[in-house]
Amino acid sequence: MLNITICDDEKAEVEYLSTLVTEWAQTGSIGIAVISFNSAEEFLFSYETEKALDILLLDIQMKQLDGIALAKQLRASGGQMQIIFITGFPDFIAEGYEVSALHYLIKPIKKEKLFELLDKALDFSRKTDDSIIIDTSDGKVRVYQKDILYTEAFAHKTTIQTINGSIDARLYISTLEEMLGDGFCFTHRSYLVGIKHIKQITKTEITMDNGKRIPLSRRRYEAVNRAFINYHKGVV
Repeated sequence: MLNITICDDEKAEVEYLSTLVTEWAQTGSIGIAVISFNSAEEFLFSYETEKALDILLLDIQMKQLDGIALAKQLRASGGQMQIIFITGFPDFIAEGYEVSALHYLIKPIKKEKLFELLDKALDFSRKTDDSIIIDTSDGKVRVYQKDILYTEAFAHKTTIQTINGSIDARLYISTLEEMLGDGFCFTHRSYLVGIKHIKQITKTEITMDNGKRIPLSRRRYEAVNRAFINYHKGVV
């Protein structure tokens, strides 16, 4: 299931985009959930409680909080969704690169161009859609690797912290490392973190996208720092 959000303060534009997105999904037999908002503020209120978002079609020119400012807030809080900007003025295009936007669409939107970008977003989503099955006291739970911020080992369990909450897993952290593979690294014997969710590194700790500070042992500093740099260079 692909979660797609449309955020535009023009009702007619929202309806038009919703129709096109639905047509694209039906053409490719793709399961989607589409939700729309008429302001950045309305979107943010909903996003605080539901962060399961894959693609955001975002208008740049909106009243009060504009699309660029909204995108910067999302990235600052660790939002990893793919952003496609929508604008009537190409002057704003350069700012989209500051927030790693997938691309932009100039109004009036052409169906072929939108479909092309949605295809590209779908391909990327499938590449990052790996998941693992975790045993918990309540049964088996499916967890998407891209959603895992970090894991913490305790005496008889390992807690997995995701963007949507925490899960207590009945397995050793070393076993979890084998299940996750590339994209994760130990910062400390008790912490395994998702490299993509690291916000900052110092000599003694790292800060995750959600603000959590995790200890970084001296002997692991070089490996973690290298993995962080390589990830953002596209090596990992």
